[in-house]
Amino acid sequence: MPPKVALIIPALDEEAAIRGTLEGLPRETLAQIIVVDNGSHDRTAEQARLGGAQVILEPRRGYGRACLAGIAALDRGVEVVTFMDADSSDDPADLPRLVAALDQADMAIGSRVHGAEAGALAPMQRAGNRLATFLLSILYGARCTDLGPFRAIRRDALERLSMRDLNFGWTIEMQIKARRANLRVVELPVAYRRRRGGRSKVSGSLRGSILAGAKILWTILRYRFSD
Repeated sequence: MPPKVALIIPALDEEAAIRGTLEGLPRETLAQIIVVDNGSHDRTAEQARLGGAQVILEPRRGYGRACLAGIAALDRGVEVVTFMDADSSDDPADLPRLVAALDQADMAIGSRVHGAEAGALAPMQRAGNRLATFLLSILYGARCTDLGPFRAIRRDALERLSMRDLNFGWTIEMQIKARRANLRVVELPVAYRRRRGGRSKVSGSLRGSILAGAKILWTILRYRFSD
């Protein structure tokens, strides 16, 4: 019997894109679809409800906070938790492949680096990604090419990680903790498109890029030289 799969989509001011994201989902794969409105000033929550999602409100800003709020709302019996962005940059058609990869793994990460549409990843994103994955390799022995937010993980494995990060360090915290817990992690190439509306909260501004980059590097070093 296929596992019971839930999808968590953190969303902040994604009114222009969220309906398209939801409409493209492979509904037959998903038992629960959660959109976490992370303090939007537009009609993100309304559009998500119209798109058939369960909407959770988390007004305290932070990508990690939104993910944690989604996790807290998971139905009993959910066995696999998936995450994707709200802006339609991830291709929902790749979601079943990530879930299927968990037949032989505990976590599957969608790597954007080889399937990104021209201009979808800003030069600063690519450079930061290369640095972060290089540090993961030399400091933790974790072989990966991306910190992509499009991912799937077994619920029991996710609970073992005791995720805590409240903002930009969420994805790399998960990868570091997965390595430390000796989880079986696989990476699959996925398509990555230009966002279909709105503005990126990270690459859309120099400030966002700097804050995200600094938090990612701090998280890498914090876990390496603590505990």
